Amino acid sequence: MDPSPLFYQAGPALPEASHAKGVYLWDETGKQYLDGCSGAIACNLGHGRDDIRDAMLAQLDRVAFTYRTQFENAPAVALGRALVELTQRQLEKVFFVSSGSEAVESALKLARQYFVARGEPQRRRFVSLRPSYHGSTLGALGVTGYEPLEAPFADITLGSLKVAGPDFYRHGDADDSLHVKRVLAETRAAIEAAGPETIVAFVLEPVGGASTGARRLDRHYLEGIRALCDEVGCLLILDEVLTGVGRTGAWFAYQHYGVTPDLLATAKGLGAGYYPVGAVLARAEIVAAVMASGGFQHGHTYAGNPLACATGFAVIEAIRRERLLDNVAARGGELERGLRALQARYPWVGDVRGLGLLWGVELVADAATKVPFPAEQNRFARITALAKEEGLLIYPRRTLDGVAGDHFLVTPPLTIDAADTAELLARLERAMRRFDRELAAATPAGAATY
Repeated sequence: MDPSPLFYQAGPALPEASHAKGVYLWDETGKQYLDGCSGAIACNLGHGRDDIRDAMLAQLDRVAFTYRTQFENAPAVALGRALVELTQRQLEKVFFVSSGSEAVESALKLARQYFVARGEPQRRRFVSLRPSYHGSTLGALGVTGYEPLEAPFADITLGSLKVAGPDFYRHGDADDSLHVKRVLAETRAAIEAAGPETIVAFVLEPVGGASTGARRLDRHYLEGIRALCDEVGCLLILDEVLTGVGRTGAWFAYQHYGVTPDLLATAKGLGAGYYPVGAVLARAEIVAAVMASGGFQHGHTYAGNPLACATGFAVIEAIRRERLLDNVAARGGELERGLRALQARYPWVGDVRGLGLLWGVELVADAATKVPFPAEQNRFARITALAKEEGLLIYPRRTLDGVAGDHFLVTPPLTIDAADTAELLARLERAMRRFDRELAAATPAGAATY
């Protein structure tokens, strides 16, 4: 057989998916996998849902594509209104895209054009966290803080002012409150040194994703950043590409903290893996200023596509109808308890953190010192491979700016039930037991740590 013409990331040959239903997938050999990471933290409703298929087919029978400069379409209007309501009308305007990278890119451009329209063209810099991940297009990559992804393109991206966010696992401060105060003070100093009048917006994830392994912020930090943005006169952009549309147990993760952004980017779970759709939500006055200056100088062919928007609307209706936010809270509690039990059993699990059905597990060589495994050992990839052998899909990455540290995400569909949550944990425990045996075999006799 000829080799595949496709190329993605380098790696071993992959099995071919055959079919999927609920929280399970099967490959062409008949092997079953529990989707413990919702694909790329996107398949929030699981696989093979008749209601989503029916909504898509109904729209296909009407019209699959219209262009936004030629026609309005009812699905886009309905989904836009639904999203606005999910923010309690705090964000009143919506611009549709097809992916998370496009959503972040669009938010950056909207923020910049807003200040140009206001007569503040000197505002051309963004502030973001290191580590972080905001997308792969050049603008979104410029605010991303993940060294391996940045390095090949560093001299052709605008880049952003990168600052440290709070790290409640690794910080050495006396307590979390002092840690937040120190981080906010350092952030303020960095902005003052760069020139507050040059800042367009602060971009951050309210709960970290792949780049940090579900590292959480807290209310005091977000309140501090909101106040700093207001003082500087810049905007606050929240990247909820991964956390939005129910993943954390609220419609949007910022709602756990009571801190409202000026712009919000979301995608992934909005289409739930059934069709690509994302959105930028914005305060009405931002959009009004941009539209008064000649309109938003930006767009995509599939922006507001009726098939995409019909899918997104059906996803939101399913989450409402099935009270899945309640399920996220219940299953999230079970998942947290199970992961913490595994942490107590295995000394190389340094931290378990997360919210709702977004959980990260950080691996360390020494639990006392929190020293990571040597990067060349690729422990994050090994435990993921073992989990896959046990029929469980998890999502691995490096914790420390992409160059060191190991973690994996556990992020099953929002539809997972108690029995399948228990099965997920059982499969993960088998993989971790095998991982532990491998570590023990590689550890010299009498050594105190791995």
